[in-house]
Amino acid sequence: MARADGRRANDLRPVRVKRGFTSHAPGSVLIECGQTRVLCTAIWQAGVPRWREGKGSGWVTAEYDMLPSAVGDRKPRNRLRVDGRTQEIQRLIGRCLRAVIDLDALGENSILIDCDVLQADGGTRAASVTGAYIAVCDAVRYALSHKQVSRSPVLDSVAAVSVGRVGGRLLVDLDHAEDTAADVDLNVAMTGAGGFVEIQGTGERASFSRDELDRMLRAADGGIRRLIDEQDRALRRRR
Repeated sequence: MARADGRRANDLRPVRVKRGFTSHAPGSVLIECGQTRVLCTAIWQAGVPRWREGKGSGWVTAEYDMLPSAVGDRKPRNRLRVDGRTQEIQRLIGRCLRAVIDLDALGENSILIDCDVLQADGGTRAASVTGAYIAVCDAVRYALSHKQVSRSPVLDSVAAVSVGRVGGRLLVDLDHAEDTAADVDLNVAMTGAGGFVEIQGTGERASFSRDELDRMLRAADGGIRRLIDEQDRALRRRR
């Protein structure tokens, strides 16, 4: 049975990637997954956080936020305090990118990632991870061309997707309506080599069995492999 947008259970939403979306950041990507749109930027910065100084190793970190108009009801800006959800997601993005970056190859330099949700229709954290990887690759290309680093620190690719059980069906890449109706919801991040970086699973309205978990992870693996193919195609295109 087709989903509301016509997709089959294992289908991703249409993915569109525009590199060089803004002028100043060396890595700048607009990623669209269906109606979810996220601007991901990455910049190269000399120096590391104080607690990493003197170790000869770099750092990769991320910030995430939603524009007030990204959702139906205006979301207040995180001006005075970062809310718990935002903090969780930006830490997730940072962990996922650090998993595929050789921090020693950075020297004492940092890659700073910003993921700003322009429009949300489910899967914003997954889209942020997937788009941030492309932005980081472009920032690294810039650093190599400007002799800021002697070799690429990128070890592998990384992408993420959501999977859930909705109305008794296992669905990949949930939109907002499916996400809010899900009995079980997983966010999965994997490397191009097939290693898991993050598995966030929640029984929203029901528990789930080990067999269901295995089936959801297999479905996520298939979706992420298609996303990694999209990343490769985007990075092969001229900006």
